[in-house]
Amino acid sequence: MDRLTKQHRSWNMSRIRGANTKPEIRVRSMLHQMGYRFRLHRKDLPGKPDIVLPKYETVIFVHGCFWHRHPNCQFAYTPKSRVDFWKKKFARNVERHDEVEAELTADGWRVVIVWECETKNEEKLYELLTQNME
Repeated sequence: MDRLTKQHRSWNMSRIRGANTKPEIRVRSMLHQMGYRFRLHRKDLPGKPDIVLPKYETVIFVHGCFWHRHPNCQFAYTPKSRVDFWKKKFARNVERHDEVEAELTADGWRVVIVWECETKNEEKLYELLTQNME
């Protein structure tokens, strides 16, 4: 049973950003400090990647651990109410991402996934980006 009214739940959900999230801004800032130049949310590419580095034929998705089900992550929990609804929703999110990743790879793009929890430590984020940009 949901403890919030439909209106309040709707208001809460409307506050969840799809772009320009804090983790995404951390990744963009780090890339900029590393000297990379990029484009944001290109609508002509499948899945509207968060960050596009055309020169390197690389796209970066900054995934929220909760919404995209980061394996073995403490933030990828399942809510206790409406479990069937959430399982279907999460499964479709993962399925959609796999489809987009396959399409981008087939088009010659390198796909890099950065998880929200990986953006909290600057050293780890730098290491992750360095490894994937070689």
